[in-house]
Amino acid sequence: MTEPQTDTPAALAGIRILDFSHLLQGPFATQLLADMGADVIKIERPGKGDLFRSLTFRNKWVGGSESPNFLAWNRNKRSIALNLKAPEVKAVLMEMAKSADIVVQNFRPGVMKAMGYGYEDFRAVNPRIIYCSGSGYGEDGPYVDRPGQDMLVQGLTGIMAATGQADAPPTPVGAGFSDQVGAMNMVYGILSALYWREKSGLGQEVKVNLLAGMLAHQNQEMVMALNFNEDFQRPRSGIGHPGMDAPFGTYPTKDGWVTIAMSPYSTLVGVLGNDDLLVYDDPQKLFAQRDEIWRALAAETGKWTSSALLEALLNADIWCGEVKSHLQAAEDPQVRHMELVTSYEHPRAGTVKVVAPAVRHSETPATIRRPAPLVGQHSREILSEFGYSQDEIEAWLASGVVYADEVSA
Repeated sequence: MTEPQTDTPAALAGIRILDFSHLLQGPFATQLLADMGADVIKIERPGKGDLFRSLTFRNKWVGGSESPNFLAWNRNKRSIALNLKAPEVKAVLMEMAKSADIVVQNFRPGVMKAMGYGYEDFRAVNPRIIYCSGSGYGEDGPYVDRPGQDMLVQGLTGIMAATGQADAPPTPVGAGFSDQVGAMNMVYGILSALYWREKSGLGQEVKVNLLAGMLAHQNQEMVMALNFNEDFQRPRSGIGHPGMDAPFGTYPTKDGWVTIAMSPYSTLVGVLGNDDLLVYDDPQKLFAQRDEIWRALAAETGKWTSSALLEALLNADIWCGEVKSHLQAAEDPQVRHMELVTSYEHPRAGTVKVVAPAVRHSETPATIRRPAPLVGQHSREILSEFGYSQDEIEAWLASGVVYADEVSA
């Protein structure tokens, strides 16, 4: 059995991925492809598996045993646990590669090649293979041996220096932003390579790194800085972007916070009801005195509840929104309407609440067909599909070359 049978066609049905990736960047990329129907075979270390299985926030475990970090990025996959250094495992993986479409890995540069699992090794058995590597800083250069971690890359690429208030430390984005940008770039690279293969019949190597991705995703900020030879300066107030003038930013209310984006200043002042603030209604003042203006506006917004202020601002066609926590976001009426929060059943953790696939196809919708797997949960199943006998599989399990979680035995 390769997939639970469904009546829903899948856009990437028939595409097989050998997924050597771990942590966030690679696993998020392969989960996105798995949601679209690809058969993702997750290749893990015997016993311990993906490093994210042992990491969690606030020392909390879903169902008492499972990492939310791992569960977040590994649904719709099957796990096989193999000792990559064993010669018989290399032979098995090269046999599997003959019918695979894609290999994904995000080890440090050179690690996979040193073990005999580089692009040239896979291309030798399958010229149609697409081999996607994710790294922190590219394949060579002065940073090649540095750890490519999300916050480190945020610091290196300007986004931390441009985020937060001037009197506070540089502020990282409150999510694994660099890794998630890298995952999106992996998917973009893989799908474009697949399309080219349909025309040419040939695979290719795709290389993605966090440093390049984060710079590319800040292109408007980089173009501004490079062409005017001037860095952004963070404001001291709640202005929401270092390049923007007032009122763009985050403002307090009696019971929370609201955001106000690009909006006519005079219209905003009219809603707030304090015409004295019109003294700032000048393009130069709105930037040069933006901290002072923010404090003046905040004194007025603080007199309103969030709901009353939002209603008044929306009625005046001002771009605005409420600041919500993660739990509040899950209960947002638009989020509920779009059914963006769903769940799946996990063999150990029970019901796991997750975010639904974000991309929607009319004819081939993404679906959640499998929970995040246990380590080697599908080792027997996958090896059987590739023609290995039960005796061979059991011998490898006994020797430790192959591992299967006991729940799957």
